Amino acid sequence: MKKLFTCIAMLLFFAGAARAQLIYQPYSYQFYQKLDNPVYSPVTRLHTSIKPYLIPDSSAIRPLYDSLMMSNADNTGKSWFYRKLLRQHLIEVKDKEYTFYMDYLPDLQIGKEFSERKTVWLNTRGYQVGGTVGAKFFFYTSGYENQGKFANYENNYINTIEMIPGEAFDKSYGKPTKDWSSVTALIGYSPNKAITIALGEDKTFIGDGYRSVLLSDYASAYPLLRLNINLGKNVQYMAMWTYMEDQDATQFNSFYNYRRKWGAFHYIDWNITNRASIGFFNALIAEEANDQGQYHGFDINYINPVLFVSSWGAAKPAPDHTLIGFNGKYKVLNKTTLYGQLLFDQASSPGNDHAGNSWQLGFRGSDLFTVSKLHYLFEYNTSKPYTYSNQYPIVNYAQLREPLADPLGANFKEFVGILNYSIGKFDFQGQVNYAKYGLNTGNINYGKDITLADNANLPSSVGSTGQGLATTLKYAEGTISYLLNPKYNLRIEVGGLLREETNSLTDTKTKMITLGLRSTFRDLYHDF
Repeated sequence: MKKLFTCIAMLLFFAGAARAQLIYQPYSYQFYQKLDNPVYSPVTRLHTSIKPYLIPDSSAIRPLYDSLMMSNADNTGKSWFYRKLLRQHLIEVKDKEYTFYMDYLPDLQIGKEFSERKTVWLNTRGYQVGGTVGAKFFFYTSGYENQGKFANYENNYINTIEMIPGEAFDKSYGKPTKDWSSVTALIGYSPNKAITIALGEDKTFIGDGYRSVLLSDYASAYPLLRLNINLGKNVQYMAMWTYMEDQDATQFNSFYNYRRKWGAFHYIDWNITNRASIGFFNALIAEEANDQGQYHGFDINYINPVLFVSSWGAAKPAPDHTLIGFNGKYKVLNKTTLYGQLLFDQASSPGNDHAGNSWQLGFRGSDLFTVSKLHYLFEYNTSKPYTYSNQYPIVNYAQLREPLADPLGANFKEFVGILNYSIGKFDFQGQVNYAKYGLNTGNINYGKDITLADNANLPSSVGSTGQGLATTLKYAEGTISYLLNPKYNLRIEVGGLLREETNSLTDTKTKMITLGLRSTFRDLYHDF
């Protein structure tokens, strides 16, 4: 934190005259879907697939965004308490040369899990601080201190991988009450309208769907340096370098808690027309040091801006793990967009005798049945066995045991449907998931767990997607919320969840309702 505020102070000192100001909006599917009308309008030619967004004054998104945030609300005659509770940030400063805001973020829930006859709850105390300096700098940080009790299926997940889903380490491993903390922090510099550089600890999502088979926001945040360049109006280039961890890799004497690995990501998005776009993606994961603790550090060749080229350095005990993919969309109707993704992982197969791959196909839109603010999404995701894994687990496509793509890992087929409707300050959302996948049995690796070596403990012959213990997941969740303050998504929320996971060995059912005073724009995933 000391380093973050030092950076902010430096930005304030060196800031020039103000022009248009950037707004950094943390990514949350629940909020971002409300921007569908301008984002996916055939009148606009926006680059939509790289999230979180930076929203300048000139963006086609800005009018709707300001409306959702009540940025132009008339506060004349309103008391200080009313404004701070329902309209404004807790602390808010606006000047010609800089802006600053700060909020306290409560996330308090209590509920009942009926099948397991237990009380579930969440107690989060958080903060967010953000702002801009002139037209060129922005900063944002959020932090959360959490305790909670989860349904048994989530509890089993946490105890298995020692992680709160998508959040952080479980500091109370094995205990019924979980304890964790997490922080994001980002500072950015935009020397002109075409270039933005961001540095900090955050997540990145690439895609137009709810899931992503390329890069999602499911795993916990990681240190990153991200460069975005707009090459004219139609082409956007993104390069990102990250520093991740793996608690399963062979350990050696080090001052680090876990083995580290580098990640390098490139993405080029081309808007062919107002309706059609295609993106080209590649990712590279490389170990920081070998099993004997011999460091080779960050390879200068990872800065290479050319797509589909990995390190040119000397061969390493664990070769660089490379993946390539494509992202595309087509606005088939004025308010309906068809989208899809395809990923190839050449290294993700036993003996490297075939390539692993994943793909996605879906459509999303707004004003369904001409009902204003009725948003919808339906998509299908699938991944072959052993995709994203590697014979050297240190370079698997995961951050702290959690997938960097779909939460289900690999060896699955999945359908997702989401409806969301807003009227006034009320928000209604329903989601259904249906998935089939193959679990490991008898210490045999059938390919779903991407943290395992993909050339060890294999079945006698590699089969099709779903091989292993055939398992079906049915999931449904609904929420009704009443928005109190849009600046930090403060709301009263009632939720219900039904989940059933069945195979020939077990039949696990979860029925749960929750009530809470919630805030923040973070996504807390339960649908796995």
